[in-house]
Amino acid sequence: MISSALLETALVAFTTFFATIGPVDVAAIYAALTTTNTPRERRRMAIKGCVIAAAIMLAFLVFGNGVLTYMGISLSALRTAGGILLLLIGIKLVFAEPTGSTSTTEDENREASAKDDVSVFPLATPLIAGPGAMGAAVLLMGDAGDDLQLAAAVIGAMLSVVLITFVLLLIATQVQRLLGVTGLQVISRVFGVLLTALAVQFVFDGLKGSGLLSAAA
Repeated sequence: MISSALLETALVAFTTFFATIGPVDVAAIYAALTTTNTPRERRRMAIKGCVIAAAIMLAFLVFGNGVLTYMGISLSALRTAGGILLLLIGIKLVFAEPTGSTSTTEDENREASAKDDVSVFPLATPLIAGPGAMGAAVLLMGDAGDDLQLAAAVIGAMLSVVLITFVLLLIATQVQRLLGVTGLQVISRVFGVLLTALAVQFVFDGLKGSGLLSAAA
């Protein structure tokens, strides 16, 4: 039987990764960047991009906390800083504004449009494995602690979102036509609200764990 803590961790991780990666947005951008490619080329780039992005995310999930410990950064500081970063992303999503963590900048778009293969850049990073998703990976794994089941739930949630992203990349053109601009913005805003609430909770937990609030009281 699945415990409530495991289920909660999985749901929080899935929602956070879905919001920070933005599979629907990634698919829409991918469709625009690959209009001149054949279906076979697009499928090959989608596979390569998702595999590389998953590897990058796994590296942050496995080694991120070790690096932070080596640098002397506490989990409370990570929760607070990560919460602020995710809060900014969530606010951008709610107002349907592009961000450098869930999309590409104009300069990056110009560079990508001149390339035949967009699987590594900008697809794998920064579109899928962007700074927001990387920060969320380290933060969520830090919350999981030494519990292997919770850590597995976080990893599973990340891989699930990458898999969803891959499926949407394969049907990117159809998704863009079906949802349109309004549909894409509705999905972004819904997950933006959820991400904003989670981000505030991360900040609260970070401040509580740091002892600053008790010291001020």
